[in-house]
Amino acid sequence: MTITRRNALIAGAGLATTAIAPFSATPLRAQQTKLKWAHVYETAEPYHTDALWAASEIAKRTNGKYQIEVFPASQLGNENQINEALGLGTVDIIYTGVAFAGSIHRPIAITNAPYVLRDFNHWRAYRDSPLFRQIASGYEGRTRHKVTALTYYGERHVTANRAINKPEDMRGMKLRVPPAPLFLMFTKSVGANATPIAFAEVYLALQQGTVDGQENPLPTIMAKKFYEVQSHIMLTGHITESLLSIVGSHIWARLNDAEKKIFSDVLMEAASRASNQIRESEQKLAEEFRKLGKTVISPDRAAFRAAAVPLHNDAASGAGWSKAEYDALQGLASSS
Repeated sequence: MTITRRNALIAGAGLATTAIAPFSATPLRAQQTKLKWAHVYETAEPYHTDALWAASEIAKRTNGKYQIEVFPASQLGNENQINEALGLGTVDIIYTGVAFAGSIHRPIAITNAPYVLRDFNHWRAYRDSPLFRQIASGYEGRTRHKVTALTYYGERHVTANRAINKPEDMRGMKLRVPPAPLFLMFTKSVGANATPIAFAEVYLALQQGTVDGQENPLPTIMAKKFYEVQSHIMLTGHITESLLSIVGSHIWARLNDAEKKIFSDVLMEAASRASNQIRESEQKLAEEFRKLGKTVISPDRAAFRAAAVPLHNDAASGAGWSKAEYDALQGLASSS
């Protein structure tokens, strides 16, 4: 077949169109990145509502480039599973308790040692300290994930179907604790039998008598309705709990400096908002539980603390931090 100059020009134009079209479409596809944020908390809790706020704010500040969908209530797995998923890159952002991150870098779980923090102001001083950033950087070095914020989860308290006033009252008790090693330090200090159960399964375990009790902050006890299957709430305040906001390494490495600042700023603000709401809520809830007919007990905290302190630097009981880190934490002045 004879190829004329006109046919060659037409064919060339077609090839040019074919070659150009994918390149012109590529920037349009790259304009939006969809991310998954996973956590185990209920939709009404501040962790979730402020995660939704953060997702909206990040979308706004990045001109729609990053669209974050938040998956609450263990929809993408329990806490161990979402930590694994972050490493696999199948989720992009998580909330996780410091004890779970501590399975990778043990010092980051230091605030889960029972009675290692004096009060909320001591927790806040730690959050804002170089010590927290130093410890977080150790986790980041091991994982390449980015720790962006620390959120107040509240003082953890024990619930049961009987009164507990002193550590000896918990001896032999089957106590549900999160499936993270450091929680064994508290159960060891009081002689309870630790029963690790995933968060989503706790209500049923209490209802069926698989365990005698559990321990969580008052806002969580209310949100998860544990009070429906437990008659007594003991204000032990044994652990001042925190959640980390962590961005996966596969995402953090792709962000430019301006985007990293946006993610850090927004996630820190979301953490501060949730922390303030949780702190305000837990100060009111004891009376709300009394109105619901629950027995609320203020046990001998000094006795509980005396039982726990000797284990703070005991590696066999779960301690994984240096004495220097422990002393630095104890030396922080409580912020007012």
